[in-house]
Amino acid sequence: MLRAMQESEELNEVLKNRVGKACTLLDEGLSLFPNTFRKDTDVAYIKKNYDAYDGEALEAMEDEFAIAGRIVAHRSFGKVTFFHLQDGTDRMQVYVARDELGADDYKVFKKYDLGDIVGVRGGLFRTKTGELTILATSVELVTKSMRPLPEKYHGLKDVETRYRQRYVDLIVTEKTKKIFETRSKVVRAFRNFMDSKGFLEVETPMLQPIPGGATAKPFETHHNALDMKLYMRIAPELYLKRLLVGGFEKVYEINRNFRNEGISTRHNPEFTMCEFYWAFANFHDLMDLTEELFSYVAEEACGTTKVPYQGDIIDLSRGAWTRLSFHESIEKVGGVGPEIYNDYDAAVALVKKEGEKVVEGEKLGKVQAKLFDIFVEPKLIQPHFIYGYPTEISPLSRRNDDDPTITDRFELFITGREMGNAFSELNDPVDQRMRFEDQVAEKEAGDEEAHFMDTDYVRALEYGMPPAAGQGVGIDRLVMLLTDSPSIREVILFPLLRPEVGSGS
Repeated sequence: MLRAMQESEELNEVLKNRVGKACTLLDEGLSLFPNTFRKDTDVAYIKKNYDAYDGEALEAMEDEFAIAGRIVAHRSFGKVTFFHLQDGTDRMQVYVARDELGADDYKVFKKYDLGDIVGVRGGLFRTKTGELTILATSVELVTKSMRPLPEKYHGLKDVETRYRQRYVDLIVTEKTKKIFETRSKVVRAFRNFMDSKGFLEVETPMLQPIPGGATAKPFETHHNALDMKLYMRIAPELYLKRLLVGGFEKVYEINRNFRNEGISTRHNPEFTMCEFYWAFANFHDLMDLTEELFSYVAEEACGTTKVPYQGDIIDLSRGAWTRLSFHESIEKVGGVGPEIYNDYDAAVALVKKEGEKVVEGEKLGKVQAKLFDIFVEPKLIQPHFIYGYPTEISPLSRRNDDDPTITDRFELFITGREMGNAFSELNDPVDQRMRFEDQVAEKEAGDEEAHFMDTDYVRALEYGMPPAAGQGVGIDRLVMLLTDSPSIREVILFPLLRPEVGSGS
């Protein structure tokens, strides 16, 4: 197989050279992909525990280590070679000398390439420049790299290539690796916080006969054995609230959702959220909890509650958050007065003037939401809770007791984008059925994102769901904020992309 690759006209010269070296190693009886080397130490451990020692102290030690990782840089001076080995924790310099390895082993070592994964044994010393270095007594090939890494000083500059070949991006781009290490910290901190507050982590179906819990167009699939249409989950909400009916009072799920929508710097069709529901609480309680949650997660993941984002410093400290009603925000932040946003024709005219469409027969609440999207949302850089949304655009929210045209709902905005959506839950089955029927009418009129009728969920409410508050927080957008990432693709390991030209997929 390697011989055939070597003879292929499609391979460039660098690749042919690598394949040639691999063939030579095979001819010399070496395995290209052995599984015999065992490491006993990480590079980070060595640096943490030995970096304080000077050269004399290191030479007096008898400590030896077995480390393994990828060759990411090397300099050869005939009988000696310096290279940098990068493992999953850090990178470290290795010194290889022919006199130390032996002539035959050093000759084999010289056939190794940048990108090869090797195992190294040896002790520590300091070079003349003072760098902590492994003096190799043996270097074993662990995995042969058949493709060259990007050039050291250029790396992966093409954004799409970075996303498509994330495995290479992680090797050569330290910032990328840090982003996903931070993402792991964010999810862990989120889970720890919810657990500490007495919430029970649960799992709900990803394949659903009726997609619910959000206004979004779902992906469709088909189950052959049951011969039935199914939908990929757009939100876990209605299943989580069924659990409140069942007697659980605090539940949450860190979940993957799928929405058949456009792709942008803020949207990926597959994304991660945390949804949680709290019986005997309202949306005001959730505002307080959310401030505490974000402050805690930022401190755990970043070590501070004041984080940089695209030139701004975002203050996530508790007490620094602004709370405005929906209509108040349109007036105070957006600069659009009630004489316009409460007048249907005037509101429609302003929306159209800004280049947005208004569907025939669209209700005032939806038109006001478009005014908000245009004039308010981009200006909400520091944390803002916007509450009191129109009932027409909140099919699952509890009506406000004093003003039934609005709901006890808030959305959280930071850096000009929605970070969370929450409300006091609607638990009146009659009201819920009527809201669903309104949504069905909108779907029949052509709104692909309108909610489906879910009679089983209405039946669950008829058994009685306690008053509750619930919220969904976008994990991807939170990670964007905490890693200063302008695009959602930066914080998703494998974002959805069009197939490569000529890929056959």
